[in-house]
Amino acid sequence: MTTFAQQRSLTVTKHSGERVPYDPDSLRRSLLRAGAGEEDVQVILEEIGKILYDGIPTSRIYKKAHALLRARSSGASARYRLKQAISELGPTGYPFEKYVAGLLAYQGYATRTGELIEGRCVTHEVDVVAEKGDEVIMVECKFHSEQGTKSDVKVPMYIRSRFEDIRHNLSRYYPGREVEFRGWLVTNTRFTEDAVAFGRCSGLHLISWDYPSEGSLRQRIDLAGLHPVTCLHNLTRKEKKELLSREIVFVRELLNDPSLLEPLHIPPPRTRRLLREAESLFMPPS
Repeated sequence: MTTFAQQRSLTVTKHSGERVPYDPDSLRRSLLRAGAGEEDVQVILEEIGKILYDGIPTSRIYKKAHALLRARSSGASARYRLKQAISELGPTGYPFEKYVAGLLAYQGYATRTGELIEGRCVTHEVDVVAEKGDEVIMVECKFHSEQGTKSDVKVPMYIRSRFEDIRHNLSRYYPGREVEFRGWLVTNTRFTEDAVAFGRCSGLHLISWDYPSEGSLRQRIDLAGLHPVTCLHNLTRKEKKELLSREIVFVRELLNDPSLLEPLHIPPPRTRRLLREAESLFMPPS
């Protein structure tokens, strides 16, 4: 097993192929954020230390850590794989749009998805429209099933031009009202540095998995507790796909109405395990 000092000198290979220094503190924080106890975290870090080598893929570290955590806490392990679970909301991207709408609804917005809105020049399909008082947010969702994928600067440049076309025609939809219009671009992965710089300069609000530092996608999910059904271990891939096809995206939906599981014909013992796992997601961290 590598010592703590040796670990600090190792690099890891990210999904993008980029090699960066291994940071055990980052792994510790992610485990604690998922709700793992200090004792479990220490055991997992020690076990990870046994498999480390220079250039090890981050995916291997993640899989090992997840397996170790799952053996100790199903709720914490489900929360730990949240990012992977979000990437499984595809392939169409519509479940991700509903997911983003749900996060905004949690903040008190009235939301609609897949709206056709006429701009000054052309008609646009807007993924999510959210309204609260005189505030109107229109959201373009960029879903990626591959975690290493980044949205480059061309994406916000194109999206901003669409929202500007809509802005010039807002009076048609809100006659006699002065609304505060904001355009958002939300992705489940990350943006390139140029994309972030363009968003800041142009006034287009960008949200990615870990950007901005206050109000990132990860933080919004933690705050709302809106875990996707794809994070549940006791559902098969086929069952998750079936739920998503029926527009059932959130674990809370299953807890509020377990009859939603009936079309899946899951045996009663596994149904009980599934619901216990779902409940464990909302238990306070140990």
